[in-house]
Amino acid sequence: MPKTDLRARGSRPGERASATAIRPAGWADIPALAVVLGAAEEYFTGRVARQEEGLGILLTAWSADLPVGNLYVWLEAAEEPPIRLFLPGVPLLMHAEVLPAHRNRGIGRALIQAAEDRLAGLGYARCALAVRTDNGEAARLYHRLGYRDWGHGTVACRAENLLPDGSFEIETCHVLVKPL
Repeated sequence: MPKTDLRARGSRPGERASATAIRPAGWADIPALAVVLGAAEEYFTGRVARQEEGLGILLTAWSADLPVGNLYVWLEAAEEPPIRLFLPGVPLLMHAEVLPAHRNRGIGRALIQAAEDRLAGLGYARCALAVRTDNGEAARLYHRLGYRDWGHGTVACRAENLLPDGSFEIETCHVLVKPL
């Protein structure tokens, strides 16, 4: 898959813009992703393995050879029964993250656009995502990018956070959909 370059704008007036590259992650990227982005190495290992099987795409944003963000495109059936029921075969954008020091520079938007472009190129007509009900900042970004409520209420989504008892944290989310 081709590498996408973008000019990310600085977060303060007069700040020099820096180049950020958006690309799928590979096996060699996993240690840096885990250390810098703070997720368990197993998360990234699992996503890269799924990517190799054609079950998803782990997109990463890089600045000065360091990862500054990521987004996973889930191409499998949704884990949540309501999403599986109402959006069968619709890819999901998941775990969108940009490091706090790199936010408000267009990196999140670029990750989402790269995912949408890839999905459109694969023939998908729409995509969806879930956003926690308490994450208004992300919800505003998604609305600006054309995502709209799916009309079936909130959904209990499994978070990536593993709890001490071995279960996963559950988040209440709004589901948003966008035509590609």
